[in-house]
Amino acid sequence: MEVVTKIAPIALALIMLALGLGLTGQDFLRVIKQPKDFIVGLICQLILLPIIAFILIKIFNTPLELALGVMIIAVAPGGVTSNVLTKFANGDVALSVSLTAIISLISIISVPFIVFLSADLLEISNISKEISMIGISMKMFLVVTLPVLLGMVIRKLATNFITSKTLMIQRISIILFIIVFAAIWVEEWENIMSYIAQAGAITLVLNIVMMIVGYYVAKYLVSGVAQRKCISLECGLQNGTLAVFVASQLFSDITFLIPTATYALIMFVTSIIFVLLVRKIS
Repeated sequence: MEVVTKIAPIALALIMLALGLGLTGQDFLRVIKQPKDFIVGLICQLILLPIIAFILIKIFNTPLELALGVMIIAVAPGGVTSNVLTKFANGDVALSVSLTAIISLISIISVPFIVFLSADLLEISNISKEISMIGISMKMFLVVTLPVLLGMVIRKLATNFITSKTLMIQRISIILFIIVFAAIWVEEWENIMSYIAQAGAITLVLNIVMMIVGYYVAKYLVSGVAQRKCISLECGLQNGTLAVFVASQLFSDITFLIPTATYALIMFVTSIIFVLLVRKIS
């Protein structure tokens, strides 16, 4: 747990910096010009995903420490990975970037609120006494919002250079993501199979259900197939590094990180299968 807690904040800040480097004012203006697709994606990810996660926790009768871990990964925003896979799926990359960026900025309020609300509903009381909802929001501001804003400023000052390095920046973000989860697996290798047995079923079901829900909600409410693919991937691919950061701030027990690590492994497999299935649909 010690390695993870040291790596996660640095990796998350760098990933969010990379996200900021890929953003322009147009990514935010697009939401105003074409609000319908964005609102559907926002509702799916910010409201439906946590509700479905909570329902599955009750259905699976999930142990409390794993249950809150599931809620933490469910409320995490999408990451840069969703933008990359949306491109491979021939989805709406611009919408994916807008959703990732704005929900990431909203997350400094939405994540602590839903996590603490879930802890109350699940009657979990062993959250670190030093951490409050405001405290976790402030820490998230420093490693999420500030790096995004800094990245946007850097892009503004060196647009041509940053634009030419977009692919490299995306690759670095994915590598940092992998490093965090590799650290979890290395530290807890002896317990990995036990963890998968405990959290594998609910995280697999949550991931598949949300991609299906996102796809079919979008089918009837958004403007086209590209937007449908985008919203489905945004619902299925979460920012696992952010979830690890939040869990490690709230708890000293590695158990709360189990669903995060399991979900991260599962979502790569299921999302690649999804991309291969829908890539040629137009």
